[in-house]
Amino acid sequence: MAIATFQAIRILATAIGSFVVALALTPAVTRLIKRFHLKKPIRSSESAPVFARLHKGKEGTPTAGGIIIWGTALILALILMLMPLFNFIDRAQTYLPIAAFFIAAIIGLIDDLLDILRMGPTGRGISVRQKLVMYFAISLVGALWFYYRVGTDMLHIPFVGNVSMGLWYIPFFMFVVIASAFSVNETDGLDGLAGGVMLFSFSALTVIAFALARYHLATFNAVIAGALLAFLWFNIYPARFFMGDTGSMALGITLGVTAMLTNTALLLPFFAIIPIVETLSVLVQVTSKKLRGKKIFHSTPIHHHFEAIGWPESQITMRFWIIAAVASIMGLVIFFLDRFL
Repeated sequence: MAIATFQAIRILATAIGSFVVALALTPAVTRLIKRFHLKKPIRSSESAPVFARLHKGKEGTPTAGGIIIWGTALILALILMLMPLFNFIDRAQTYLPIAAFFIAAIIGLIDDLLDILRMGPTGRGISVRQKLVMYFAISLVGALWFYYRVGTDMLHIPFVGNVSMGLWYIPFFMFVVIASAFSVNETDGLDGLAGGVMLFSFSALTVIAFALARYHLATFNAVIAGALLAFLWFNIYPARFFMGDTGSMALGITLGVTAMLTNTALLLPFFAIIPIVETLSVLVQVTSKKLRGKKIFHSTPIHHHFEAIGWPESQITMRFWIIAAVASIMGLVIFFLDRFL
């Protein structure tokens, strides 16, 4: 009990520290973004007429604000390495998610820069195919690490138990990570939307990691949650800056890896309900256009559809936050019922 109490205090203190560091880091990052003219270009009316009409006023808003999130995590990781009681870098629990977090953040930052410079295959940064290759590589390394180095191939099914997947664990791991990365990327489209949704996701995963006595992983998740809370202070409508791919890619990949680390992949539909719905709306739209030649939604991801039918941006964001919060609580309820029944 004493250990759990100390760890709870440690996790809470680290989350608060992350919030404070992120707030302190924001002015410097804002100046950096403005100095290098990192401003978000808006898609043309020819390629996305509904989106362009709804978001023309956002043209030139600073982007790559996700630097605040992973910059805070990096600063705290380096500082706390000097404080053994608070250090959360651990080979078994956090090597993989930390590595995935920062690698994805750098890839996302490169994508943001190419988008701003209107470079890349389509003039809008890294192409979807190129992103898929990168996600494939990151997820493959993670899957092989889990299967061969950690020696696990177990998938936990709530109220059933652990099931050995054998070699199928590798493609399943990759699917979860790749799907998480793409889904969170799709969610980053309104002021405060992705940041708020991910705050609930990582807060829930912090609770789960703590319950599983994965205290280093819980602390890392708490660092992300604290940084997200500070980021939202400036990103809620009207946003001072956007998250950018440097934030959404990093958060998406880390979400998938953390779900696999805690063996809660089958609870992701609760912890990531909004990103999943956003992605499904895109898939449904594309399929309908190809098979029927007609659109189902005015624009996708689905938050743009609600904008097109007249919902205020802040209203969409708040309603999606409510759905994310309720779904995350439901996921936690299922997790704890599964453990104690």
